Amino acid sequence: MQTPYLLFTLLILSVLAYFIGKRRSVTVVEGTLRELHSLPAYYGYYTALWGLIPALFLMLVWLSFEPTWLAHRTVASLPEEIKSLPSSKLNLQLNNIKNVAAGLQVSQRVDPLIVEAAEHYNRLRKISNFALTLVVLTCSLTGIWLAHKKISKDYRARNVVEKIMTGLMILASTIAIFTTVGIVASVVFESLLFFRQVPFFDFLFGLEWSPQTALRADQVGSSGAFGAVPLFAGTLLISSIALIVAVPIGLMSAIYLSEFAGSKFRSTAKPTLEILAGIPTVVYGFFAALTVAPFIRETGELWGWVVSSESALAAGLVMGIMIIPFVSSLSDDVINAVPQSLRDAAYALGATQAETIKQIILPAALPGIVGSILLAASRAIGETMIVVMAAGLAANLTANPMEAVTTVTVQIVTLLVGDQEFDSPKTLAAFALGLMLFVVTLALNVIALHIVRKYREQYE
Repeated sequence: MQTPYLLFTLLILSVLAYFIGKRRSVTVVEGTLRELHSLPAYYGYYTALWGLIPALFLMLVWLSFEPTWLAHRTVASLPEEIKSLPSSKLNLQLNNIKNVAAGLQVSQRVDPLIVEAAEHYNRLRKISNFALTLVVLTCSLTGIWLAHKKISKDYRARNVVEKIMTGLMILASTIAIFTTVGIVASVVFESLLFFRQVPFFDFLFGLEWSPQTALRADQVGSSGAFGAVPLFAGTLLISSIALIVAVPIGLMSAIYLSEFAGSKFRSTAKPTLEILAGIPTVVYGFFAALTVAPFIRETGELWGWVVSSESALAAGLVMGIMIIPFVSSLSDDVINAVPQSLRDAAYALGATQAETIKQIILPAALPGIVGSILLAASRAIGETMIVVMAAGLAANLTANPMEAVTTVTVQIVTLLVGDQEFDSPKTLAAFALGLMLFVVTLALNVIALHIVRKYREQYE
C-alpha cells in the first residue's frame, strides 16, 4: 500500500476507534454516565490516539531508514567491479538505478546491469511497502485493542488524553524551534563560506555592489564588489517611504473606525480596507510600474525635476498602500480591546473625546499598535515584486527618492538565478545578505518587544 493510502487508512481506523472507545465506556456502566470518571468522548479520544500515534511513529521511523536500507541492499547485489568504485562514482551509479527504477530515461542505451539492479530495487521497495503496511496496521489495531481492553468506569481517560495532547503541543513547539535553529544554522554556515572569500568588513561597510564575477578561471571578467551598504540604504529608503504612507493613514483609519464610526459603517469599511492585504503583490507591481511611476515622472518634469522612470518613491508609495491594512486592522482590534472602564473614567473626570483618545486609549493600546507597525515594517522589508517592477535593480547609494534603487531581498533573488556555481562568491553572497537581514529584523523585534513590555507593565 502506498504511503498516502496507508496514512488515510490510519485516519479511518482512528475515527472508528473513537466511536468504539466511546461506546465501550457507555457499555461498561450500562448507560449510567455519572459513574464514569471522564466523559465518554474522552474514552473515544483515548482509543483513537492509541490507534494513531504509535502507528504514525512507527511509520515515520520506517520511512526514515527505508532509503538507506534500499541503497545498501541494492549495492550489495551489484557486481564486485561496481561495488569497488569510489563512493562518488558509486553514488552516481545508484542514482542511475533509482532513475531507471522510477521510469526516467537517463540515456538512450542503458547498461543491462543497471536495468537488472533497478528491477531488484523495485522488488525490494515492494517488499518494504508490504511489510510497512502489515506492521503499521498491526500496530494500530493492537493499540486500539489494548485501549479498548483498558477502559473501565474508574479509568482516568481525561487525564491521559490531556497529558498526550500536552506532549503533542510540546513536540510541535520543539519542532518549530528546531526548524528555526536549523534555518539560521544553514544560513550562518553558508555565510561563513562567503566571508572566507570576501572580508567581513568589506561586505558590511563597502559602498559598491557589483556581484558579477568571472565564470571560469581562465576568463577575463570582473572580480566583483560586495559592499552591502547600497542595498541596505535602498531597503531603508523604500521601507521608510512605505511606513510614512501606511502608519498615519492606517492609524487614523483605526481610530476613526473604533471611536467615531457607526457599527454599520464599520462593518462595511473594515472588510473593504482589508481587501488591500489580499491583492497579489504582482498586481501592486503593475500598478506601480504602469501608473504611479509614470505619474511621478511626468509630475516631476513639470516642476523641472529629474525623475528616473523607476524610482524608490513609486515603489515606496505603492508598498505603503499595500501595508495599510496591517496597521489599520490590527490597530483597530487593539483599540477596541481597551477596557471601556478607562474611557468611562476619563469622561467622568471631564475629559473630551479627543483628550481621552490621546491620553488614555492610545497609550493603553500602544503595545498592540507598535506590534502592528512592526508587522508592517517586516512586510515592507521583505517585499520583492513591487521593488523589481517599480524601483529597478540598480544598487545606487543615494537618499534621493526620485532615483532607482534596489533592496536586499531583490538582490537575493537575482543572485540565486543559478548562472554560477553554488560555492562562488556571487551565489554565497545571497546567504550573507540573508543573514544580515535576519540580524536587522531581529534587532527591530527586540526593540519593539522592549517598548511593548515597558508600556504593558504600566497599564496592567
